[in-house]
Amino acid sequence: MRWLLLILLLLLIGLQYQLWFRGGMNEVWALEKALDEQRQANEKLKARNAALAAEVEDLKTGRDAVEERARSELGMVEQGEVLIQVATPESTLAKEKTDDEAPR
Repeated sequence: MRWLLLILLLLLIGLQYQLWFRGGMNEVWALEKALDEQRQANEKLKARNAALAAEVEDLKTGRDAVEERARSELGMVEQGEVLIQVATPESTLAKEKTDDEAPR
């Protein structure tokens, strides 16, 4: 009877060792960590999608957003306005540098 109890106890210890240290729980913990990281990434993407959806809605409904985009991205001006651009030395140097590097 004692030998049977000893064998069962060793078997229980061996199974518990495998469960806790050889993959079982370690794998669960790794998957939980990966799941938390993915949830954080999803939250960031949801916030980005919400901002993009708001911008799309603003572009569809409001004239101000379209006008602002046309002015900033396309350099458009209204009739009767005068556009004045000021070149900074950094942009002038960068332009000269790219002109010198261009093949002739």
